[in-house]
Amino acid sequence: MVFIKMTDGTMAWQVLLFIWFLSLGSALGQVSYSIPEEMAIGSLVGNIAQDLGLDLKRLKSGKARIYTGDSAEYIELNKDRGVLLIKERIDRESLCGQTTPCALHLQIILENPIEFYSVTVEVKDVNDHSPSFKRDEIGFRISESAVTGAVFALERAMDLDVGINGLQTYLLKPTDSFSLKLQSQSDGSKLVEMVLQKPLDREKQEHLSLVLTAIDGGDPQLSGTAQIHITVLDANDNAPVFTQKIYKAIITENALKGTVLTTVSASDMDEGSYGKMKYLITNTLDPVTELFKINEESGEVTVTGVIDYEKSRHYQIHVQAADDGGLTDSCKIEVDVIDLNDNKPLINIMSKLTIILENSSSSTVITVINVQDPDSGENGKIQCSINENIPFTLTSTSNNFFSLVTDGELDRERESQYNISVTCADKGVPSLSSSITLSLQISDVNDNAPVFEKSSYEASVQENNTPGLSMFTVRARDADFNQNARVSYILEDSSVNGVPISSLVSVSADSGVIHAVRSFDYEQIKDFQFRVKAQDGGSPPLSSNVRVKLIIQDQNDNAPQVLYPVQSGGSVVAEIVPRSADVGYLVTKVVAVDVDSGQNAWLSYKLQKATDRALFEVGLQNGEIRTVRQVTDKDAVKQRLTVVVEDNGQPSRSATVNVNVALADSFPEVLSEFTDFTHDKEYKDNLTLYLILALAVVSFLFIVSIIAILSVKCYRWRRERMFYKSGANLPVIPYYPPLYADVGGTGTLQHVYNYDVCRTTDSRKSDLKYVRPDSESIISLDTSGTQTLTHAYKEKLTNEAFDDQQKPPSADWRFTQNQRPGPSGAAATPEVAMGTGPWPNPPTEAEQLQALMAAANEVSEATNTLTPGTMGLSTRYSPQFTLQHVPDYRQNVYIPGSTATLTPNPQQPQQALPPPQASAAQPEPPKAAQTPASKKKSTKKDKK
Repeated sequence: MVFIKMTDGTMAWQVLLFIWFLSLGSALGQVSYSIPEEMAIGSLVGNIAQDLGLDLKRLKSGKARIYTGDSAEYIELNKDRGVLLIKERIDRESLCGQTTPCALHLQIILENPIEFYSVTVEVKDVNDHSPSFKRDEIGFRISESAVTGAVFALERAMDLDVGINGLQTYLLKPTDSFSLKLQSQSDGSKLVEMVLQKPLDREKQEHLSLVLTAIDGGDPQLSGTAQIHITVLDANDNAPVFTQKIYKAIITENALKGTVLTTVSASDMDEGSYGKMKYLITNTLDPVTELFKINEESGEVTVTGVIDYEKSRHYQIHVQAADDGGLTDSCKIEVDVIDLNDNKPLINIMSKLTIILENSSSSTVITVINVQDPDSGENGKIQCSINENIPFTLTSTSNNFFSLVTDGELDRERESQYNISVTCADKGVPSLSSSITLSLQISDVNDNAPVFEKSSYEASVQENNTPGLSMFTVRARDADFNQNARVSYILEDSSVNGVPISSLVSVSADSGVIHAVRSFDYEQIKDFQFRVKAQDGGSPPLSSNVRVKLIIQDQNDNAPQVLYPVQSGGSVVAEIVPRSADVGYLVTKVVAVDVDSGQNAWLSYKLQKATDRALFEVGLQNGEIRTVRQVTDKDAVKQRLTVVVEDNGQPSRSATVNVNVALADSFPEVLSEFTDFTHDKEYKDNLTLYLILALAVVSFLFIVSIIAILSVKCYRWRRERMFYKSGANLPVIPYYPPLYADVGGTGTLQHVYNYDVCRTTDSRKSDLKYVRPDSESIISLDTSGTQTLTHAYKEKLTNEAFDDQQKPPSADWRFTQNQRPGPSGAAATPEVAMGTGPWPNPPTEAEQLQALMAAANEVSEATNTLTPGTMGLSTRYSPQFTLQHVPDYRQNVYIPGSTATLTPNPQQPQQALPPPQASAAQPEPPKAAQTPASKKKSTKKDKK
């Protein structure tokens, strides 16, 4: 904690400043508050909004703030509540020292409009400091010869508090030999002296100890103590005496160190060591000991620090003289400081505007400044000025407060920024000055409308342009700034020949580029006008418009159109030229037009092709067809001319026309000759008709084929389901080969055969009978192979018609062992493997009949799985299949009504039928179908 003792000069300055703020507050509005020191941060000082009659919204909109100058900000403003709060802990002693009353002076600044109010906060003292002595122990050497009533000056205690909380009294204990004497001084302090009550006797008591207590008047009371040690000496009965009690001195501020202030002097009637004195400055707790020094021997007081009039205008130096006998005397030096002009004026900006509208009214406050000069008198008087030739002036509102206001019209377009130099100088000699530069931006107001670069625009564009083509640009400028100068281009509503202008052109809002909305046609519109408006972004916006004329330039985009002769599609028109026509006879005239203009519509006529180019010519400019020579009998009656009509464009366009000319003297002759003109056309028309009919026929046949294939598929599926579900008796084929495979085995045959046994659904009731052996009465083999399946199927039906009576076995059905080919079920011999022996004899008609019956049964099964190309036959009837592959059915013969099979060995009967459980099994899936080619080959081999 820093303790500062305020001098009388400082106190006077504070009082004057307080009176000035009171007068200022009376003019602008002043509020005073009183608070104790050491209040907690955030504590309430007062409701400034209520006391000043301000609305909370005004505090916020006016950006209310506190201005304290160079002083520390102990108070803060809460704009949301409108109250003043403690921002930092306030120590009255550090703030004002011993000066009373102690007050903080604040200014509340508001903007838009600028207002300020003075606030005085008086800080009351709190008893927060105890009296204290500079030294805890005080030593005295007192001669025993000291007489009763001798006075000894004691060190005074210091208490930073003021008023009732300051130092009030002293106590001395014990009081046997000494008593305490207090004397009030002119500055309000008290001089403490210790008075001898009775003579001292060194022989009885050489050392004495006393306690000096300093007490303040606070509640509770605080105190400080110092120990007094007294050494009793031999007799020194004369004390030093100063020549005067008060010395006065004057010194200028900023005096050099070592400057002699004054010299004090004291005398002692004693001799020897008792008459020798030492001088000592006894000031405590103030900066005197840092600013001044006294010579202990001579009593000369010199300057050792910096003397500043602004810090203190008056000093008191307490000097004590003591001899070796312990006797002392004291005096006081009063020092007055003379002010010098050593401080420049200090310019403080209290509130300022950095941007102002160019249409602001005159006397608008721009900036409020406060100028302070701590010097006094003429040295503290201030004058301020600004640079010339600017529309501003500086006015003084109150003491040391200046306002910078407008003093003329502002135009941002003429001057967009001002640098205003403010210079403040005091009246000292020499004069000191300070200056600041204020930068002020002139804010733009939308007071200028956009201006086009031209009063009107005219542009041209080729017809048949691309939609969206950029044709030209209109441009306008705005002297305003930023958004007010942002120009937007708008196409004004109008119409051209009843068509909205927006469907013809468009304008880019940012760049002013005119675009073509669609492709223009010179033949429809040759030029049109419209208006474009330029509008700035101000509020409200300003605008101007300009007339734009757009000229459409012609292009050679139209070919010539032939008006005569008319090219009809149905009939042929011919120009008749008599054979007696003279040279230059006008046959006809080709008439053509071009909707283009200029050179694009200049037409020329040329003869491109002709039956006889030497007979006719075409006028280059008029299109007249005339004869070049005399018509002869050798000239063909039919003459065809092809005339080309070209325009003069770049590139040129053309059209052709065919002219039929008849060289004849009579109309029937012309008619007979010109009937062939339409032949080619009729032929082309007939060819187109034929192609359409052919396409229709092919499509119809394709659809019919698809329907037929789907019908056959459905029919076969239904037949397959019918055969599987049928319970009718089927003819029994004792044995037939279902398939064969080339496995590369051993034996006399190249293939290994597997044989299946087939029977009817009820073997016990079925029988197989053979009719007469004449095979021709049952089946006739067609060499073409087309009737084989049909007769085989009839054979199956014939077998079903036989009676089912059981016949006894015949010995003719048995064969010798050597006659068997070796199918499954035959006994194998060491010479011949089972089923591999060759046919012993060529097959008889009966054997062929058995093979055909087996084929008929296969056909019945294959009917269910009929597929295109194979007709439902399995691979066993492939083209390689012949009667040589049919096994010897004499080997194993099934006898209807019996379970035995005829074999060469009667002792070894074979089972022809499977067990009953096997008969209940599912029928074998149909085999692969046979192709017609394989059927044909098989039939031929069987016939052989």
